[in-house]
Amino acid sequence: MNFKDLGLGPEVLKAIEERGYNTPTPIQAAAIPLILMTRDIIGLAQTGTGKTASFILPMIEILYGGRARSRMPRSLILEPTRELAAQVAENFDIYGKYHKLTKALLVGGASMGDQVKLLDRGVDVLIATPGRLLDLFERGSVLLNDIKILVIDEADRMLDMGFIPDIERIVSKVPPVRQTMLFSATMPPEIKKLGDRFLTNPKQVSVAPPATTAETVKQWLVWTRRPDKKKMLESILRKEDVKNAFIFCNRKKDVGELARWLQGRGYSAAPMHGDMPQSMRTQTLQSFREGKIVLMVCSDVAARGLDISGVSHVFNFDVPFNAEDYVHRIGRTGRAGLDGCSWTIAAEGDDEKSVVAIERLIKKSIPVESLGGSGGGEHSRNDRRDNRRDERRDEGRRPERSPDRRPERSPDRGDRPGGRPPRDRNDRPVRSDPPPRRDNREGPADDAFGTKFGDDLPDFLKRR
Repeated sequence: MNFKDLGLGPEVLKAIEERGYNTPTPIQAAAIPLILMTRDIIGLAQTGTGKTASFILPMIEILYGGRARSRMPRSLILEPTRELAAQVAENFDIYGKYHKLTKALLVGGASMGDQVKLLDRGVDVLIATPGRLLDLFERGSVLLNDIKILVIDEADRMLDMGFIPDIERIVSKVPPVRQTMLFSATMPPEIKKLGDRFLTNPKQVSVAPPATTAETVKQWLVWTRRPDKKKMLESILRKEDVKNAFIFCNRKKDVGELARWLQGRGYSAAPMHGDMPQSMRTQTLQSFREGKIVLMVCSDVAARGLDISGVSHVFNFDVPFNAEDYVHRIGRTGRAGLDGCSWTIAAEGDDEKSVVAIERLIKKSIPVESLGGSGGGEHSRNDRRDNRRDERRDEGRRPERSPDRRPERSPDRGDRPGGRPPRDRNDRPVRSDPPPRRDNREGPADDAFGTKFGDDLPDFLKRR
């Protein structure tokens, strides 16, 4: 099968051919005909399998020939991050070059005034992040009552980032009669409920089981102590033939720290996280694409959905908190049928549960590699786990006592070396009678005291 068999027009086919593509990916071959039939679909596929083109190509065909009105876009694509939204906009420019379709990119970190000017002219395709779209909607700069096609991309990442309430609010503003498409790499129960609410009789397109990793990616796991993780990363970088790589950290503050450490060791590295200005993020991403930067140290949010061809390696400097993020991370390599390699650096004593959750999700064990005596291999990893379990069990166990043995009474003090001999109770000294108490009521002092007040003393002054 090739793209000509999918029902696409000659202009789109010409743009695809200029990009060097002839055969559609499985998700494209399954989704494009259904979208051209205006069906609601739920697309499930691994990252790097062409999900973006699977809805962009038919959208160009459907929207071609219509006309947009001021502040009333005809279609809406929701993306979780600015980089992914910019990537989708770039794909529209590439594949829609022979169509006179207009678009607007609404993301944070860019001039809101320029975005408003584009909306005033009227756009066919609106590509936005939820936050900026709601800001402009509340200002009255954009109206959503003419949306005919709605695409919710990277729905599972939307869920992780807490965008679902914003998505629900946005969907409530668009017309109920529309074509809706939902794309995701995984299908947690919350996303399924979302599809049941927003889609009408959807057709599910799944080209791979949910939360599976690509066969083109070789996966490795190394164990080390947490203070030695940087040294372990450097050992892997020296061992591997790294053309370019993503290095993932769980925390934004660790992204900058690790990038500076790598730069100090002589590596071409740069950080990328959500707190960076949009202009700097765009420049860093472009430098990485051009090969000026070899190692991109980033967070999950910043790198989610980025389509950069030819990435040779992915390094998980931190084991992801969410097991599904592991699938998205290593999906940055091994794209478009190319081979890739991923390394996960796990901290002994901290990451055992997270690794087990990942292996349970992907339904296979990650091969363990030992480097410089720090990894330990599969057997040592299991031994460490068993030893820790035995230690925890022994800590809460009382020492066992033989049933035939009773505790002996301690010897008397007289039997102890240097102790005092026991004393008989009859030898105790007998307390003598107390001395007679002196009666202070008798004596001349008392008479003298009484005569000074006369014979008629009050009762409370009389001594009894």
